[in-house]
Amino acid sequence: MEHIVDFIRIIKSQENAPCCAYIYDLDQLRRHAMQAVRSLPDSCQLFYAIKANSEARILQELSPIVHGFEVASGGEIEKVRALDRDAPILFGGPGKTDEEIASAIRHRVKLLHVESLHELHRVEHIAAQMHAKVPILLRVNLHGSLPSATLRMAGTPTQFGIAEADIPNAITAARQCIHVDLHGFHFHSISNNLDAHQHVQLIRHYITSARNWAKAFEVDLRYLNVGGGIGINYANLEKQFDWPFFTSQLDALIRELRLDFALLFECGRYISAACGYYAAEILDVKFTHGKWFAIIRGGNHHFRLPGAWQHNHPFRVVPVDEWRFPYPRPEVCSTDMTIAGELCSPKDLLARDVPVERVRAGDILLFPYAGAYGWHISHHDFLSHPHPQMHYLSQEVAAGASGKGLDTGDMNIQKRA
Repeated sequence: MEHIVDFIRIIKSQENAPCCAYIYDLDQLRRHAMQAVRSLPDSCQLFYAIKANSEARILQELSPIVHGFEVASGGEIEKVRALDRDAPILFGGPGKTDEEIASAIRHRVKLLHVESLHELHRVEHIAAQMHAKVPILLRVNLHGSLPSATLRMAGTPTQFGIAEADIPNAITAARQCIHVDLHGFHFHSISNNLDAHQHVQLIRHYITSARNWAKAFEVDLRYLNVGGGIGINYANLEKQFDWPFFTSQLDALIRELRLDFALLFECGRYISAACGYYAAEILDVKFTHGKWFAIIRGGNHHFRLPGAWQHNHPFRVVPVDEWRFPYPRPEVCSTDMTIAGELCSPKDLLARDVPVERVRAGDILLFPYAGAYGWHISHHDFLSHPHPQMHYLSQEVAAGASGKGLDTGDMNIQKRA
């Protein structure tokens, strides 16, 4: 993280306005993605779920590494195709419009995830009009208990997928369609699971269910999409999902069950979270009703994840010793601090009652693991505050290109219009 701190100091030295920026470590992103892909068993493919972070630069870095992209809207299809005309695309989501289905066909998606019997009929109808045949997976909403996770899309009443009890009818209907080709099943049941052992057992359940349906209804099972759902431990950054254990156990499972089809993963958060940092300068330090608050230049309109999940996002104080003003500098030491944004809302909080050693107006707070579901789920224009700057750092690329070890093009301040 020290290179990020050094870069923040560069930003601050070049700007008079309060610092507010996202910084993306592209070297870390590439290394992490390559390690994830290489450690998966041969029968597995890793797709990046771009809903986590669909910045063009992020997609550009991941494109030659991952097996393709998972999207959830026509707009996300367009983002991928603007970057790569041929990248494999998986397309899911519970509320596809006719135009999005047609766009998926025009853009040659690898697999379209069908979420209901009605949607199946719509895909068949649109494909017939376009004289196309669409490869599909049926998305399953499993019945019964699932591993604990931050979010659940199955095993409980939700809008996602086809109820497990209705899958036989959906298979029968799909096989009667002329313009769809059923290639398998899609399970994306949970989000942000931190237990690697439970995740392997969940995949075992997926495989067993899919094989039973394939055998009973003579489905040519080519692909089983096991979703994403692999989490980030925001409460303890040193104790993350055990990916090496997970992949070793997954390999053993595949050998045990003698898989003859491909397992597809659609990970977003796990791929991009760690490469992103959100930096926001402290505008004020104040004491009200027995609590200390640090007010930052930024907040939930830039980085909504902490508010959406109601957690204390970890942060580091980056001291800025310079104080250019003639009036006293607000400061507090050795106390609990709540980090609040600049919005006119008491819910604009990024952390609550967190112990700090020293906080001053003009210091900068650095929030790590901000590369997923931060900027891209935030209400950017609420109150019309300026957007944060976006910076992309890459020493490895520059070292290979110039031998200097620093991509000065990426170091330039890039302000979002």
